[in-house]
Amino acid sequence: MRKITPQLYLSQVHLRDEDDFLAASRASRELHRDWITAPRTPKAFRRYVAEMNTSDNLAFLVRRCDSDELAGVIELHDIFMGNFCNAYVIYYGFAGHGRKGLMTEALKEVIGIAFGKLKLHRLEANIQPENRASRRLAKSCGFQKEGFSPKFLKKNGEWRDHERWALLNPT
Repeated sequence: MRKITPQLYLSQVHLRDEDDFLAASRASRELHRDWITAPRTPKAFRRYVAEMNTSDNLAFLVRRCDSDELAGVIELHDIFMGNFCNAYVIYYGFAGHGRKGLMTEALKEVIGIAFGKLKLHRLEANIQPENRASRRLAKSCGFQKEGFSPKFLKKNGEWRDHERWALLNPT
């Protein structure tokens, strides 16, 4: 557990988080429909935990200190070292916790981990152009739009356009 504000803390995802995660994911199905498919079954969650606790991927749960509720998730995917020192960042909030600045604070903390402890040089977020909330979050944390990738990622069975946003380690 890593407390980041009086109201928030981060923790890496573990099997013990299954009930909370699945409940939040199911409650957020409509919110996430166009953007992300979070695990919604015990089997999918177990696969997710195994995938996200490796040297290549890390997932952080964003929890409220007052209620221990899950407010969101921030993932570092495909962590490359060597001459690249890059990771892709994926983030999503859960229903009932939006527009409160919680994910902004949490993403800033994960950026600090990525550039500090992990010593990454660059983070990249690929965002569907219609996802205004995700674009606002990236921009508020210092990400810059670098370009556009047509039909870049498959979401809900359909190839979708994405904008490439990146943040470089300032040191």
